[in-house]
Amino acid sequence: MPPVERPSHPPATLASVSASLNYGGDASGLICGYLLQDGTAPQEVDSAQAAQWLRERNRSEATETTTFLWLHFNLSHAQAVRWMERHADLPEAFFDALKDRSVSTRIERDDDTLIAVLNDAHFDFSFEPSDIATLWTSVAPHLMVTGRTRPLRSVDALRTAVRHGHAPRSSVALLAELMRTQASGLVDIVRGVTQRIDDVEDELLAGRLDHKRARLGVLRRLLVRLQRLLAPEPAALFRLLQHPPVWMGAEDAQELRDSTEEFSVVLRDMQGLQERIKLLQEEIAANVQESNSRSLFVLTVVTVLALPINILAGLFGMNVGGVPLADDGSGFWIIVAVVAAFTAVAGWLALRGTRDR
Repeated sequence: MPPVERPSHPPATLASVSASLNYGGDASGLICGYLLQDGTAPQEVDSAQAAQWLRERNRSEATETTTFLWLHFNLSHAQAVRWMERHADLPEAFFDALKDRSVSTRIERDDDTLIAVLNDAHFDFSFEPSDIATLWTSVAPHLMVTGRTRPLRSVDALRTAVRHGHAPRSSVALLAELMRTQASGLVDIVRGVTQRIDDVEDELLAGRLDHKRARLGVLRRLLVRLQRLLAPEPAALFRLLQHPPVWMGAEDAQELRDSTEEFSVVLRDMQGLQERIKLLQEEIAANVQESNSRSLFVLTVVTVLALPINILAGLFGMNVGGVPLADDGSGFWIIVAVVAAFTAVAGWLALRGTRDR
């Protein structure tokens, strides 16, 4: 069972929110919901209050976009998608992405709504390639909906900031804040990987190679998976910013562009770490190969040195007549001298190639 995210504090401005706001999701799968307006404290809402606010807004046909709603759902809950279909009036492309469970990063427009599929590290990230999960996002002027199947670090950090009074001025600004939080989480991952690589490098220089290749392999697979899942994100955002929705202000577009550039810098750092790990793996492999070659050479020398005595022992051990020196009292010492001479010649021939290198 996946770990649950941390419980939130009781709301400060809405007294009617019930105990269903636990972080595992209420009866509709809503993990958290906030009514946000620039310059005012965020109001925490449950699924019933969110549905009422959306109904009243649709009934009044409001065009004012300074107030918007952020709803974060647990998609493992059976009622989450049903609630969104019934109350949120989200585009069909968003539900198609949920049904496909596509993890390919992309950000695209669907009329006046932004549909994003983002990837992030699990809340309990432990430097394993499997600790990456997907966040599905829909951004409209008055509503931002996010959904996930497992707790994610960036969403938890953003939720904590909003709960403590941080209120972005618009839904796009909230998306940009989510991307900055995601980039900050990636920076922490890069720092952790860098520290581990430094430790492996120090132990390599000290001559301790125990299990370091396996550790480097895990880190490299992690970075490759992150690179493959996250690299399309900046390019998708830059393409989107070429033709933004009409309701996206210039300030919001610039903030989104800045967060994208920060994200791109982190991805370049990750690519540099991959090259560094590759070089370390090659050096470790070279050291292992050199050690194996040295062991093979010692075994070869021992075999060559033992060859003369094995040949003579085989010849003189044959139970046939006419064995030389069989009746000679000094025969044993003569054979010892012959074996020693042949062993010395074989040793000189075996070691000569090493001195020539």
